[in-house]
Amino acid sequence: MRGGFTSKLHGLADALGRPFALHLTVGAAAGCRAYAALIGLPERAPDASLADKGYDADAIRADLAERNIEAAIPRRSNRRVKIEYDRTLYKQRKRIERMFGPLKSNRAIATRYDQLANSFLGMVHIATIRYWLKFVQAA
Repeated sequence: MRGGFTSKLHGLADALGRPFALHLTVGAAAGCRAYAALIGLPERAPDASLADKGYDADAIRADLAERNIEAAIPRRSNRRVKIEYDRTLYKQRKRIERMFGPLKSNRAIATRYDQLANSFLGMVHIATIRYWLKFVQAA
């Protein structure tokens, strides 16, 4: 499967920003394509979903409402109907962005240098293990 510069990494994290699931999309896929793969992963349903504008779709909002999950997703600029969201809750999304920070310190991940999606995902796994080992050795 082709990857490279068009690969996008999506992740799930808990309230403290600790990752527990990653999903890779390749090509010019929209961010909302990863939603279906990620929403079914947690053992316990989250209280809220903090996502960027790429996840602003009526189907995603309807699914979150059906699951009783609060959607803290800002609206896209081209949306005609104005949708309100909890801005204070959305500011906690910085924890999710911080989850990706240590991974992007690895050059192969930051530049998306790998040509195939499998090799890119392999580098993500290696970088995650290297990051995790720092904490295991400290303990």
